[in-house]
Amino acid sequence: MRDVTADYDFLVLPGLGNSGVEHWQSYWCMALRNATRVIQDDWDQPHPQAWMQQLDAAITGGSRPAVLICHSLSVSLAAHWAARNTPGRIKAAFLCAPSDVDHPENTPDSVRPFAPMPLKPFPVPALVVASTDDPYVNPERARFFADAWLADYCEIPELGHINTATRLGLWPQGLLLLGQLLARVKD
Repeated sequence: MRDVTADYDFLVLPGLGNSGVEHWQSYWCMALRNATRVIQDDWDQPHPQAWMQQLDAAITGGSRPAVLICHSLSVSLAAHWAARNTPGRIKAAFLCAPSDVDHPENTPDSVRPFAPMPLKPFPVPALVVASTDDPYVNPERARFFADAWLADYCEIPELGHINTATRLGLWPQGLLLLGQLLARVKD
């Protein structure tokens, strides 16, 4: 079987505070060929324009088709990107544990500059992965985002914010979901 991951650049986009060494995104950076973490200048006081500039630089800096692998606040970054861009070299978006930036009861004030959450359909195949007990977004709201973005939706029981605290390691289930998303990409 051919390794389809060799065909893509994987742009790994952590959320607020970055993803620590035990986060599944960090494991994926090591496991996926051509994976690059998009580094932000300020992980704790995020500014949408600055984060978007880093994403744009990562997109334009590569040569292969690219896949966005987003967690938490970076899901809203990807939604802002999708609302204002054509796909270009982006071929898919893996959108894990979106933070509900519109609702102060779910998220800290530091993410409010990313509100309102764009609801324009993604121009590429997308998958929203959400947990039934995520403190930053309830499943109904995560499904609402997926529907607005014309994204597939996968709800996983009781994985919290699907982050380091969940202790997923390489997160094989997530890699299977990524593979299913890549199977939807048209050449």
